[in-house]
Amino acid sequence: MAVPKGKQSKSRTNSRFANYKAKAPTLVECPHCHQMMQAHRVCGNCGYYDKTEVVPQDAKKD
Repeated sequence: MAVPKGKQSKSRTNSRFANYKAKAPTLVECPHCHQMMQAHRVCGNCGYYDKTEVVPQDAKKD
């Protein structure tokens, strides 16, 4: 069984996580309704994905 050679300091351990930063999702234009949407997702405005209607929009939201 493998055993660590020695204790890592707290600063060395925490520096591993120091470069993580949350970033905003990349937005692209929907080819059907031209609204901004996340890439590779169903459009929240029109319900289309890859030129096919995935989510029917028959009932309009009030």
